[in-house]
Amino acid sequence: MEPITHFLTGACIGRAGLNRKTAYATLAAVLAAEAADVDVLWWFAGPVEELKHHRGITHTFIAAPVVAGVVVGAVWLFDRWVQVRRRRRMAAAPLQKPEPGAPEPRLPQAVHWGWLYATALIAALSHLLLDWTNNYGLRPFFPFNPRWYAGSLVFIAEPVLWALLALALVMPWLLGLTDSEIGARRKPFCGRGWAIFALCGMVVVWGVRWAEHAHALALLEQTQVATAQVKRMAAEPYPVNPFLWHVVLQTAHYYQTAEVNSRTGEIDSDPQTDVIYMQPETAATEAAKLTPLGQVYLDWGTWAVVRDVGKVPVAGMDPPRLPPDRQWTTVEFTDLRFDYSYIGSGRATRRSPLGGWVYIVDGRDDAGEAMGGRQQK
Repeated sequence: MEPITHFLTGACIGRAGLNRKTAYATLAAVLAAEAADVDVLWWFAGPVEELKHHRGITHTFIAAPVVAGVVVGAVWLFDRWVQVRRRRRMAAAPLQKPEPGAPEPRLPQAVHWGWLYATALIAALSHLLLDWTNNYGLRPFFPFNPRWYAGSLVFIAEPVLWALLALALVMPWLLGLTDSEIGARRKPFCGRGWAIFALCGMVVVWGVRWAEHAHALALLEQTQVATAQVKRMAAEPYPVNPFLWHVVLQTAHYYQTAEVNSRTGEIDSDPQTDVIYMQPETAATEAAKLTPLGQVYLDWGTWAVVRDVGKVPVAGMDPPRLPPDRQWTTVEFTDLRFDYSYIGSGRATRRSPLGGWVYIVDGRDDAGEAMGGRQQK
């Protein structure tokens, strides 16, 4: 998922009761819930390196305890800084006797490092679970098992989850304002019930989408959409609407896409516009698969399609300048899991934001690689 969902989930994990066990629980949960995405720093190494390492080692079960430990270490440093400031402030302040009848000053909550580490570990594992639910997937058992796993239940950005998690954090604050207006004493650790409600609501959303995902595939199995035997199929989610799915079918000679409404049972697929025929392998496509981009893309792209599209310039990458006796062509890599309009009709865009392109010269030489308008240097 994107960072907003991870941050909000971490905040709800901390406020669901763990903040009653130790100080800094919510802070540690928020940081650990998003810490795995530190691999976005590979962006600076270029788009191919970014794709190769995104959701890599930091998104694994063996890294989660390490991520939690690093977060707890950062919180420890922060706590040392807070303690030093407090001691300096107390040393500089003159001693004052409390006034008769004045409330006793509240002591800061103690830090229980075992509970804090457990909180950070739970939040770090929540990152893996959330990323599994969308169709990009992750490799939780890497490096022992390089296979990608994807639940394909929820779109990478899901406004329903944003609203649910944000509500759990905003409502206690609004209720606290109401209490302050009527003079009620503010309760410590407020919002536990709302946080638990939001986390349970997230599970309910997953459950509904799990059922509708299975129903959409069952509808495809009961309906002959393709004219040839289907070898495999996949259903990809839309945001907000749990009943609308983009489905990809593979036969021996072509791919076919369809829009499925699991609530009404309606299946929309036009053989004239929704069929992608498999191209025969060429020297250029074979060479492109051996490039760094090709190897990384085919490792990740479970529905990857490789096509020789001819002399088509690519955004962000100048075509090669060659003498007349040499020829170049563009090889396009597309993953059909993302080759649809996420908020539109669902028809393929043919310019997937996760597509890749390679210039091949004379059917063998790599003359440039690009993804998302960025060239790999």
